[in-house]
Amino acid sequence: MSAELWTIILVALSFLLYLYIGWRSRVKDSSGFYVAGQNVPQIANGAATAADWMSAASFISMAGLISTLGYDGSIYLMGWTGGYVLLALLLAPYLRKFGKYTVPDFVGDRYYSNAARLVAVVAALFVSLTYVAGQMRGVGIVFSRFLQVDISTGVIIGMVVVAFFSVLGGMKGITWTQVAQYGVLIVAYLIPAAAIAYILTGNPIPQLAFTFSDIVGKLNQIQLDLGFQEYSQPFANRSQLDVLFTTLALMVGTAGLPHVIVRFYTVPNVRAARYSAGWALLFIALLYTSAPALATFARYNLISTLHNQPITEVRQLDWANKWEKTKLLTFDDKNNDGRIELTPDKNTSEITIDPDIIVLSTPEVARLAPWVIGLVAAGGLAAALSTASGLLLVISSSVAHDIYYRIINPNASETQRVFVGRIMVGLAVVLAGYFGINPPGFVAQVVAFAFGLAAASFFPAIVLGIFDKRTNREGAIAGIVVGLIFTLFYIVGVKFYGMQPWLFGISPEGIGTVGMIINFIVTLVVSRLTPPPPIAVQEMVEDLRSPAGAELPVESVH
Repeated sequence: MSAELWTIILVALSFLLYLYIGWRSRVKDSSGFYVAGQNVPQIANGAATAADWMSAASFISMAGLISTLGYDGSIYLMGWTGGYVLLALLLAPYLRKFGKYTVPDFVGDRYYSNAARLVAVVAALFVSLTYVAGQMRGVGIVFSRFLQVDISTGVIIGMVVVAFFSVLGGMKGITWTQVAQYGVLIVAYLIPAAAIAYILTGNPIPQLAFTFSDIVGKLNQIQLDLGFQEYSQPFANRSQLDVLFTTLALMVGTAGLPHVIVRFYTVPNVRAARYSAGWALLFIALLYTSAPALATFARYNLISTLHNQPITEVRQLDWANKWEKTKLLTFDDKNNDGRIELTPDKNTSEITIDPDIIVLSTPEVARLAPWVIGLVAAGGLAAALSTASGLLLVISSSVAHDIYYRIINPNASETQRVFVGRIMVGLAVVLAGYFGINPPGFVAQVVAFAFGLAAASFFPAIVLGIFDKRTNREGAIAGIVVGLIFTLFYIVGVKFYGMQPWLFGISPEGIGTVGMIINFIVTLVVSRLTPPPPIAVQEMVEDLRSPAGAELPVESVH
């Protein structure tokens, strides 16, 4: 059977599984809809968290960027992994002990203000809509290549599937669907990585093949022969300052992502939150320690397959022909010699490869079995849809729970709250589809912007809300607003209006770190210049940091 037929079969089977789980997990009460009834087992929540967090950016785009950028691409690996550890150890247990549904819930109650809640909702919507754009682009890319439909049609198919289990089951349906999606995506990632590792090095364990073989040395030499810098040379594409700021933005942005934080509200207690965080880290590590190896194998294979080969022969290769039709792979014989020349100069290089297709095309380039190619497509869809569903629920809960129920109609019944939540999921799906069809960049770039916005808005408010009882509502609101506006202005200006990166050359992906620092400063200064929080709030913060059963005297802060 062809790769396309295998793809149709495997994608159809996985989609039927997701739809079945969504139907079986349908809920009627708000607790089930927003936090899955807070009774998800630790291991299951760990798998769901890993799937929620490892988006299309992790599966489709991260290894592609590492393959394209070399050592400098590791900022995504370091930032996202370090951020999850930061979230799991520093914030998750406290937020679970707080015990509400959403991040705006925490902000609204901790800062005793519906204005703070509303500001947090706006920040959550900015972060989630930016993030979901990357997921829907990933869906469109997979469908456009493997099902031979245009990207818009692919996005619409993905919208229908994710809407079904999100609208019916809310967080409960999303959680159990994400458990299945983690299984699909990790198998789809590891099988081709192991197969290519064995073909190139004789060792089927990607991490060991990458570390103890000479594959990196061979690739370095090939790059030098072609005029590129060594693949493993650090800081070839970015300044050290930008590498630091981008890594930090990704790290603290991870710790401020509302769709990941809400996962820790779905377990029974604080202990379960800690254990599920540990399981999630293990599940994430399986993919993240394989990504550098897969990136290296992919670049080695691409250069070996394409450089100095006749363009007419390459175009006849099935994978090259079909990716070229998507316009994500292009050839241009600039010197009219009939052969492909790979050079570091974009003006003379005769091939352009979108980083988002590298992982998806690698099994085909390596000539693996057609079923492996179909499995990778199913895995890419699982990664994109799992994160998209979590983001859709954040968008829904931000409006339905934090605005409708907590501000507009506090007396709303369970039925009304769930109904509004489902309506908002539907509207969010439409918005997600629009951004998937009209994306602002590569998957990992778009996601990086979302992390920057989360770093500049939520992270300081959450950290100070837990560890500084003197921080008040005036400070938190001012900090979130200033940090978010500054970061958004810089990203939009540089990416869409031709503004130069004027702040020490820091890229849009790294500016979230500066926004976070500004947020911290503004929050602390304004809090000290305005009245302290009420005693009841200070006691709540003290209790939040205390082990269960401990009784500590609370001294008011003035």
